[in-house]
Amino acid sequence: MDWQEYITVDPLVCHGKACIKGTRVMVSVVLDNLAAGLLVDEILTSYPALTREAIQAAFAYAAELARERIVLMPA
Repeated sequence: MDWQEYITVDPLVCHGKACIKGTRVMVSVVLDNLAAGLLVDEILTSYPALTREAIQAAFAYAAELARERIVLMPA
């Protein structure tokens, strides 16, 4: 899984927060929903622009950040 195919950071979108490409759904929103116990299918219902792969990319992105190193985002 290459999370960079699904996640973008654009200073003009959501104040530069990491978002799912092509949407204004922030990665943090996806992770907050998962942490609250929502199932992937429930998130997909709430955010129909998302895909299962995009949600998996959010996991992969979070895992990358948890490794406590700087993550460079492509422009």
